[in-house]
Amino acid sequence: MSSRPPHAESPDVRELAEIGNRSDTRDVLSHATKQAAREYDDYFIVDIDAHVSEDHFWGEVLELIDNDVWRDLGVRQFNGFGGSNALLNIAPGLSHQSVGGRIGHQGRKEPVEGEDSHPFVVAARRGMDAMGLDYQVVFPSAMLLLGMHPQDEVEVVLARAYNRWMIETILPQDDRLKGLLYLPYNTPEVCEELVERYAGEENIIGFTVCSTRNNPVHADCYMRLYAMIQDSGKPLAFHSGYHWGDPSFSQLNRFLSMHALSFTHYNQIHVTNWLINAMPERFPRIKMLWVESGLAWIPFLMQRLDHEGLMRPSEAPGLKRLPSEYMKEMYYTTQPMERTDMKLLEASMYSFNAETQLLYSSDWPHWDWDPPHTITRLPFLSEQAKRNILGLNAARIFNLPTTRKKPAAEQVLRERPRIS
Repeated sequence: MSSRPPHAESPDVRELAEIGNRSDTRDVLSHATKQAAREYDDYFIVDIDAHVSEDHFWGEVLELIDNDVWRDLGVRQFNGFGGSNALLNIAPGLSHQSVGGRIGHQGRKEPVEGEDSHPFVVAARRGMDAMGLDYQVVFPSAMLLLGMHPQDEVEVVLARAYNRWMIETILPQDDRLKGLLYLPYNTPEVCEELVERYAGEENIIGFTVCSTRNNPVHADCYMRLYAMIQDSGKPLAFHSGYHWGDPSFSQLNRFLSMHALSFTHYNQIHVTNWLINAMPERFPRIKMLWVESGLAWIPFLMQRLDHEGLMRPSEAPGLKRLPSEYMKEMYYTTQPMERTDMKLLEASMYSFNAETQLLYSSDWPHWDWDPPHTITRLPFLSEQAKRNILGLNAARIFNLPTTRKKPAAEQVLRERPRIS
């Protein structure tokens, strides 16, 4: 009698190798594809926050630096001791996101031989198909810490190079991929230059600031930039992050602790400064989007600022309404959505009108990513609310057409042999 499992002789079934960072994205996300087929294949879905993992192609970005000195230094670091950390302010010894390599999809390096597109585009297309996405908005990864770089000129040259790489190399290869223009926020005059140059780019659907920095968003030096963004009609997103080197987190002794607090910390500070200094009154047409901070912090900050504002209104003379009322007009992304207590999650969503103000984001391929079923399986959301959050809100904010762009989930499953 054969010792092979009953399915082993079937040509439609194959054994799945251990998942690692070289696994095919469609294998890693095979369960998400099955969920899409069962639950949400007819939904229009936009993923507002996935990551391009630009450090995997860092040599390509460094070659686009427009300053001869910094390009030479970056390329020499890349080919020498720096590798994919060249010019960046990343401490490799503090990179714990893969949990010692146990989370294999963190840091994708899958083979894409025989494909006719850029390796990132190939992997991204596979991911979009597997998750059932019509569009995906991609953010940088390694560059999220540049706001804390001790040399502002490094953020400038890398921002210019990254934006060129995205606009000239990545985004034209698949119209389902969209980008937000990276703004080197420590140098506002360069931000203005980049907005003026690229605001009309079709595949650039907004602007992003990496929140991990200590710049007051209400500083006078940013007023012209905000006026330009408002005139463009495209949203301004603040993408939060972590930085263990920040003195406020130096007393924390676990990545878990720092990660739990830092992603809300930076956006809370920027939202507070934006509100108390009456920026919504000065720039009422800017669509503000707060990315990758989860949801639990939103009602907390609403209550704190309303409480303080009512007691000390003379310190926020430019506000005509309560801070929470302005926050209800801002936009937020789902990931990482805190789902340990459904009653608290429902209350959090109610506090800021999630049905119209919340946008789905996966954070793929990072370790704590969320598939679309994190929304479709929420028992307290109406069918319309689920559809709004998963895609229709994004279509409204980013002016995206809602015609279907993705293949059918069943087709995606058929094109991959069934996994045992």
